[in-house]
Amino acid sequence: MKNYLQSFLTREAFSQVVKVGLIGVANTVVSFTLFNVFRVAGINPFWSVTLAFAVTTFMSYLLNRRWTFQLDAAVSGRETLNFYLVNIAAWALTAGMLWAADAIWGPLSRLQENLAYAAAALIIILPKFASYRDLVFGRALGAEGTPVQEPRSQSSDTSPR
Repeated sequence: MKNYLQSFLTREAFSQVVKVGLIGVANTVVSFTLFNVFRVAGINPFWSVTLAFAVTTFMSYLLNRRWTFQLDAAVSGRETLNFYLVNIAAWALTAGMLWAADAIWGPLSRLQENLAYAAAALIIILPKFASYRDLVFGRALGAEGTPVQEPRSQSSDTSPR
């Protein structure tokens, strides 16, 4: 467990977290925009979140695969399925947080809906990174010769990706 936690403290992991975060910011901007467009169009919060996540998940997959994890290899069905499963869990958390906020504090204003949405985005970023690195792209990264779960000190490959 200690080695696993240390694997998040490498330069490569830091760079990947920053990239996942930047992609997350871009996705969040697109997702927030879509969410609010759907809400203005009269779509309820559940379906607004669902539709916004559906659109931005594909964008996130492509950007994280290519830029964050620098994978050029062929896409596998397992990788794609795992990516979507991770994002379905993130969607469920986000929709659940909006539902819980509404249930606890009563009908939410648009600002309150957006604050709950932002809170969910912040809560899910590190678990999503760990899932992307270890569950989604880990096998492809391992196939390209880069250790995924080993700390940098145990790796013989110190070249930047």
